[in-house]
Amino acid sequence: MACFLVPATEAIVTTIAAKAVKKSEHKAEQASENVQAHHEGVKLSHKLGWLNNMLWGGSALLAFEHIWHGEVEPFFPFLTAASDPASTSEMLHEMATSGTAMAAVVTLAWVGLCAVSSKITKRPSVQTDTSDTTAEEGV
Repeated sequence: MACFLVPATEAIVTTIAAKAVKKSEHKAEQASENVQAHHEGVKLSHKLGWLNNMLWGGSALLAFEHIWHGEVEPFFPFLTAASDPASTSEMLHEMATSGTAMAAVVTLAWVGLCAVSSKITKRPSVQTDTSDTTAEEGV
């Protein structure tokens, strides 16, 4: 009924957090005298952008599904379940269980994505030997 509101709320919070982190990263780069051209790893603001995209995309798809099934209407109170107290109680329970579970699963998937990306960026780069092996063989 309204489970999409929980991940959407998390998306709002993480969007604000990402903007604040990006601003502080920018200030730190400007304050640093030895700014390196290549930043080691992926910045936190970029990783938060991944989480935002996952949350906003999932919330939009869930909202579309609820609109499709007639659970969201274009007039007040917008959610059909909010029209009577019994349905409102059921809606709040769904938000507390399904909505929270969906937001948690997306966040855990993001944590896994961040862990994998950190592991990949910390891996030493492999250099290939570009010497001509035919000259060594005496061909």
